[in-house]
Amino acid sequence: MPAIVLVGAQWGDEGKGKATDLLGGDVDYVVRYQGGNNAGHTVVIGDQSYALHLLPSGVLSPDVVPVIGNGVVIDPKVLLDEIDGLKERGVSCERLLISADAHLIMPHHRALDKVTERYLGKARIGTTGRGIGPAYADKITRMGVRVQDLFDRNILAQKLELALRDKNQILTKVYNRRRIEASPIVQEYVEYGERLRPYVADTTLVLNRALDDGKVVLLEGAQGTLLDVDHGTYPFVTSSSPTAGGACSGSGVGPTKVTRVLGILKAYTTRVGSGPFPTELLDEMGEYLRTTGGEYGVTTGRDRRCGWFDAVIARYATRVNGVTDYFLTKLDVLSGLEKVPVCVAYEVDGVRHDEMPASQTDFHHAKPVLEHLDGWKEDISGARTFDDLPKNAQAYVRRLEEMSGARISAIGVGPGRDQTLTLRPLI
Repeated sequence: MPAIVLVGAQWGDEGKGKATDLLGGDVDYVVRYQGGNNAGHTVVIGDQSYALHLLPSGVLSPDVVPVIGNGVVIDPKVLLDEIDGLKERGVSCERLLISADAHLIMPHHRALDKVTERYLGKARIGTTGRGIGPAYADKITRMGVRVQDLFDRNILAQKLELALRDKNQILTKVYNRRRIEASPIVQEYVEYGERLRPYVADTTLVLNRALDDGKVVLLEGAQGTLLDVDHGTYPFVTSSSPTAGGACSGSGVGPTKVTRVLGILKAYTTRVGSGPFPTELLDEMGEYLRTTGGEYGVTTGRDRRCGWFDAVIARYATRVNGVTDYFLTKLDVLSGLEKVPVCVAYEVDGVRHDEMPASQTDFHHAKPVLEHLDGWKEDISGARTFDDLPKNAQAYVRRLEEMSGARISAIGVGPGRDQTLTLRPLI
């Protein structure tokens, strides 16, 4: 049976949680494969809204096994608080599995993230200050602490003391901050380990055996394609790989087992944090999209920057992820507009670019080439089939599909679980 990758096709916040929840009844495992609590999914079930940060969206489906893969960096306190919060609302997390190989966010990671971002001033990246970047940096330099280390106090203490030998020099001598003592942190994290122990497993083995047994595995990314550390708008990116390739390394599921890549596209474009954004609207229309679409970060609460749909980015996401199907979200937000502009290409110093410019400098100077499509006045939140949509809304979807290079197989017309039009099966 298949492994399916779910990936954001823009700068994140496209509605991946809604897509995962939609598929929940048809999959057996949902795996978060990268990122940390710098990302979030919102899932609306009936009159209840759930904001998830580390837990996969599949935790809200009672028959799904939610998995936090080896590619995720985990703040154990945040994770435990999230588990406790769901339990208080009647949602069980007893089926949750956590990779023993996932890396941990430590206090020095959070401290360094905040102070270095502050000192960057106008050159700041726009991080959430939650320690994700420094945790991934330590992972790559082989100074990281993993979940399995929580169960061996001596190993945990050795690793932490080694890391702090370097980090305290930076904190105290470069940034004039207090040094961090290892002993109380070791005790704190050992206690986290005791609470997390029942969930920890060899998730790579579990997932591959599940696929061999005919189970369906959904690999769920956080953030989006343009925030990928390799393929995004570097350096204004995250520290991991949200693209489809990252799903394999972040879960331990081999690429030959992936049969479908489902990309999530918002009917317009948003991004949080710093960096270039060719279609950004800095006027009342941008505020209209932000207010009507509720464009505020799930994790940070920050206002999202808003702009028109960018077909150049969509084509790029299709290419680097191998997208087979798209789920178009928030089409309802565009209702009431007389004309809906769409970016079909960029102009850079008088030269037209139909594909993403190869250089960062060119992308920073890209101006959108807009095509104006006819809008629709009707409220589409009650539509349940494609034919229920106004003709102009149908034409908008078809034009986006044509420009994006992959078929649109589902459309979101509202936040609710039932406000999705399925044009063709997603599994």
